[in-house]
Amino acid sequence: MGKIIALANQKGGVGKTTSTINLAASLATLEKKVLVVDADPQANASSGLGIDIRSVKLSIYECLVNGEEAKGAIVQTELDKLDIIPSHIDLVGAEIEMLNMDNREQILKRLLAPLKKVYDYILIDCSPSLGLITVNALTAADSVIIPVQCEYFALEGISKLLNTIKIIKSKLNPSLEIEGFLLTMYDSRLRLANQIYEEVKRPFQNLVFNTVIQRNVKLSEASSYGKPVILYDADSKGSLNYMQLAQELIEKNSAQ
Repeated sequence: MGKIIALANQKGGVGKTTSTINLAASLATLEKKVLVVDADPQANASSGLGIDIRSVKLSIYECLVNGEEAKGAIVQTELDKLDIIPSHIDLVGAEIEMLNMDNREQILKRLLAPLKKVYDYILIDCSPSLGLITVNALTAADSVIIPVQCEYFALEGISKLLNTIKIIKSKLNPSLEIEGFLLTMYDSRLRLANQIYEEVKRPFQNLVFNTVIQRNVKLSEASSYGKPVILYDADSKGSLNYMQLAQELIEKNSAQ
């Protein structure tokens, strides 16, 4: 049975989509069958995995709003074991269209339920907001990875997100766990980066991944070419970091 992991943080620019794409690609390289669900109207995870959004006939939008089956929206990527359900700009309006639906917070959960048998990991790339679609993602997920940028205001929005997770856990998804906090854009030369690592580690202890994602220009270059970094430059620091993260995630879950 596969595991559904949402990558969420309502703060933008923390490396959420970069982490979704590259963690998924690394897991696929390690022979895991992986599905990315692009639940962000900006559709950056879709274009970052080489999907031409203009040619997509069926996206997560049609599944959520029109009741289309999720398996019909799955698109294969360049990597053998990695598939994606792409997003679309129409998703911006989906939250309003979903307002009057029955059990509107559970729609994504119902959509993904049949796919848990097919994939080892389903990663949901959430939008930088705590709206209805992110609530759907957290309701569908078994756990959540929270990317945290190594900068001054890193912990600012986290309490809000943790509060949302707490509400969802009590009302919609009692089994939701925090998979881990992932420190991104880490620059070991800066004392600040090390201070922030310690600051996150103090309250959250074992919930912080040992792997940190270092600042690496290859990560953004790879996205602009529509490739995960492992296909763009497998020896780059960014690629090695995400490979290490994938191994840590697999080990953590096989130990449970």
